[in-house]
Amino acid sequence: MTCRSTVELKSLKLDTQIGTYGPGDVVPDEHLLDLTLWINTDLVLIAKDGMDYVFDYDPLLADIERLACDGHYQTQERVISRIVSACAAYPQIDSAEIALRKSPVRAGSGTLGVRLYVDHETLAGLR
Repeated sequence: MTCRSTVELKSLKLDTQIGTYGPGDVVPDEHLLDLTLWINTDLVLIAKDGMDYVFDYDPLLADIERLACDGHYQTQERVISRIVSACAAYPQIDSAEIALRKSPVRAGSGTLGVRLYVDHETLAGLR
């Protein structure tokens, strides 16, 4: 039997400033993060209940919130790159998919985002 396990975060609103906008440009109201982390199944399929047996994602979320608001970014790609580096600091994370989107894009509607999948080898190289 093959088992795979993920930790998934959807639509986390980041307190961040991304982009440069001029007069008449649509300035996004929000930047939303989706994050999927592939972790060892031993951290999900557990025999006992307790934080000692699972991946504690709260420190990673704190890292992401801190880096999101620590300055002005020109691009969503830079924010995602920094999130990848934050994920690499956790050996429990085998691979990750990060998606960051902003809205609205035009006339009060639409979302526009960037998505990146980072495999085991890439994370290992960053460690």
